[in-house]
Amino acid sequence: MALPTITVTPQAAVDAYRRVEGGTAGNEAAGPAHDFGSVLQQAMQGVVDSGHAAEAQSAQAIGGHADVTSVVTAVSKAELALQTTVAIRDRVVQAYQDIMRMPI
Repeated sequence: MALPTITVTPQAAVDAYRRVEGGTAGNEAAGPAHDFGSVLQQAMQGVVDSGHAAEAQSAQAIGGHADVTSVVTAVSKAELALQTTVAIRDRVVQAYQDIMRMPI
């Protein structure tokens, strides 16, 4: 059973930001409207889902029902998703610290 993947493109992030700020998004007819919070929540859910998929593949491999390639692929995807999340978190924290150091 394949889990849905959620891809956040730069344009989707810009559109979500514009919606939150009260502006208009560039391509409303392309899909349902999402605010920045829901885009972020979907991205985080994608990270959690990839972790669960890796765990499920590992459990199937232990039981002898999955091949090593699918396990390695699932674990690699989960690892990449986690590394991306940590990098984004680090950038957000750094941006916050930079803002707090700005003179008023």
